Amino acid sequence: MSEMKSLAKDTAIYGLSSIIGKFLNYLLVPLYTYVLARTDDYGIVTNLYAWTALLLVILTYGMETGFFRFANREDYDAKSVYKTAFLTLLSTSTLFALLVVVFQQPIADGMGYSGHESFITMMAITVALDAFACIPFAYLRYQKRPILFAALKLLFVVLNIGFNLLFLVVLGLNDVFYVFLSNILATIIQTLCLLPFTLPKGGHYDAQVLKQMLRYSLPLLVLGVAGIMNQTLDRILFPYLYTGADAQAQLGIYGACFKVAMVMMMFTQAFRYAYEPFVFAKHKDRQSVEAYADAMKYYIIFSYLILLGVIFYLDIFRYIVSSAYWEGLKIVPVVLWTYVFQGVYFNLSFWYKLTDETKWGAYFSLIGLIITLVLQIVGVPLIGYWASCGSSLVCYFVIMLLSYFIGQKKAPIPYDIQRILLYTSLTIGLLAVYYAIRLYYTHNIWIMMAIGTVLLMIYLVILCKLDFPIKNYINVLRNRRNNGSGRQG
Repeated sequence: MSEMKSLAKDTAIYGLSSIIGKFLNYLLVPLYTYVLARTDDYGIVTNLYAWTALLLVILTYGMETGFFRFANREDYDAKSVYKTAFLTLLSTSTLFALLVVVFQQPIADGMGYSGHESFITMMAITVALDAFACIPFAYLRYQKRPILFAALKLLFVVLNIGFNLLFLVVLGLNDVFYVFLSNILATIIQTLCLLPFTLPKGGHYDAQVLKQMLRYSLPLLVLGVAGIMNQTLDRILFPYLYTGADAQAQLGIYGACFKVAMVMMMFTQAFRYAYEPFVFAKHKDRQSVEAYADAMKYYIIFSYLILLGVIFYLDIFRYIVSSAYWEGLKIVPVVLWTYVFQGVYFNLSFWYKLTDETKWGAYFSLIGLIITLVLQIVGVPLIGYWASCGSSLVCYFVIMLLSYFIGQKKAPIPYDIQRILLYTSLTIGLLAVYYAIRLYYTHNIWIMMAIGTVLLMIYLVILCKLDFPIKNYINVLRNRRNNGSGRQG
């Protein structure tokens, strides 16, 4: 139970910065959709940021996870591991940025952005800085400095929003160029603030350590590339697969509505920041499998709570984007379920990381990539962005199941499947009631939100009864208060 308390504490700190940061970034979605002239403009933002996410995985090539793995091993010097990873990523990121700057014209032409070479240059420099910074930020997590980590992450968010407001609102420069300019300026300042706290001290650059880290991490590169392509391939390929003349506009609608469901990703990301170092550190304790099982159960419980909340109050969440984008809001429930499956898959993935069988992660991700690619190639020309979000849903559902069944054979963890299935059935049942009432009885949004509130309360009551008994917590608080009074007396 102490392990779960530690995990909860770290999740609260990391999660606060992540949730606040993501929420503040949420404000950029209405800003862009309300201020940028056309849905096509947000389509450009969606497309290039998808490329950025893919390039970031390639440029970090699994070294972040490799750092945690080897820094926590007693037979390796953590400072040397850090210095090796730090200098290696600095070199490769710099080389990437220089190459893109030199060849920006043909790259822009190939991506369909002729005349907008500046977009490509700014994107390259930004992703190079982010790739390099992943190791210093990982080092802060390794040192258990969540407050500094959170402050620097929030600094970027505040700066990015500030520059966007300055250019787009105050100065009235409503051009996509200033979206990318804001991002690169905020990234440069964040990196400069990060370095004084994370410059390597002690240790030495060790080619043998690098060799071992690459051997461990490169399979994760395949995993990471395939995994991020499962997340971003829809936005990368859409302009090439969609047969209508309004491809960028449709991509803008899809990208904006996808953002509405990002509250689920906020929780997933916050959980990941605390969970990854926790797992590798606790792997020294062979009795920790019960903690992993509890972590999975509680992740799923609260994911369903978030999913229900967003769906039941979607009539409010829709105002995050301009009414020009509302036609795409029907995809939000699909995206939310995708995030649930993605989070479960992430939690399941630790069996092959902890057993050094990272090849399995690559297999799963490649299977998912094939599913995503085939469904998009076949579906996007027929049903547009519905195929994009549907392919992600099917992809993560399949690889989630594969990882579970194979993982239970390779490194079994006693997950509470009975309780997980109970909450899954409960969630599906509540959604069925909600949609049945909305479809057959009323379309009044206020009545539906009231019904949604009642259904959400039913979920919370069952949750408190089964896994968070309020009476127990009241008794604990009462005993603490009585013990404190006794000591004072």
